[in-house]
Amino acid sequence: MRRALTWSSEVENAYRYQIAGYRDEMEYYSVHSEQVEKWKTSGFIKKLRRKDGYYYYFDQGRECSEKDVKRCKLYTYD
Repeated sequence: MRRALTWSSEVENAYRYQIAGYRDEMEYYSVHSEQVEKWKTSGFIKKLRRKDGYYYYFDQGRECSEKDVKRCKLYTYD
């Protein structure tokens, strides 16, 4: 695990998973088998299902503000 230092599309998508209550994409797929909807133009996540069954809907643009970049955790697996 490492913390993000600068904003990127990887950080943006990780932020969206963490807002919805997941560590990352792997944890999301271990809970839900459905594919993640993404915006075609930006490639960012469009909609995520939370663990309680409700959904988070995200805009097409950037949602991770500069103050939240350093709070975002990026997980790596060996």
